[in-house]
Amino acid sequence: MMNTSIRLIWGILVIQLWIFPTATAYAATIQGKVVSVLDGDTIKVIEAGNQETTVRLHQIDAPEKNQDFGQRSKQALSSLVFGKAVTVEVVTIDKYGRTVGTVITDGLDTNLEQVRSGMAWVYRKYASDPKYFEAEKSAKDSRMGLWAQSNPTPPWVYRHPERAAEETHSQNSTVPLLSSGNQRDVDCSAKKHCSQMASKEEAQKYLTIYGMKKLDRDGDGVACEGRQ
Repeated sequence: MMNTSIRLIWGILVIQLWIFPTATAYAATIQGKVVSVLDGDTIKVIEAGNQETTVRLHQIDAPEKNQDFGQRSKQALSSLVFGKAVTVEVVTIDKYGRTVGTVITDGLDTNLEQVRSGMAWVYRKYASDPKYFEAEKSAKDSRMGLWAQSNPTPPWVYRHPERAAEETHSQNSTVPLLSSGNQRDVDCSAKKHCSQMASKEEAQKYLTIYGMKKLDRDGDGVACEGRQ
């Protein structure tokens, strides 16, 4: 009886590992040298053993190469990372097989630098870090980079013009349009005010993912700005 129970437990563990082999694999970092910059948010890194990894910068979306500011965005990223040693804080692997993560170069968050210099948007569908929204607002207010244009087109709209109205609404509202299939199961009634949030990061999550617009009184996409 005992042997049967042990075999059953091991069987369940094996099945779980087989179904969810990457559950903890993404909570890691990779290190290497940047050998290519594909555009303003994608690079190639050579790791130890000459393994080449394509890295998509997390939380940002840069103009496409044939879009306004596309080449300038690529050049800006090249000036930050090309030929340099980087550390990639891995978040996930996307559907194209690219490693998605935060690229640290010379101690700087390169993803954030692209937003701060006006060379990329915050990718609202995947972003929740308040620093990114604050950096975008600062760049926009200063008309830096792509924000020098009167009405720049977000790359996710440029890629899918047939969904322009929906995506533009998402950009303007700062709250991603989630389908019922992607909506996270959460009781938003538990917390409604900035004073109830444990941190600015939590407040930004409630704003960006769950649509708690009352946390963003001035409509700039940054939740609970007065909170430390």
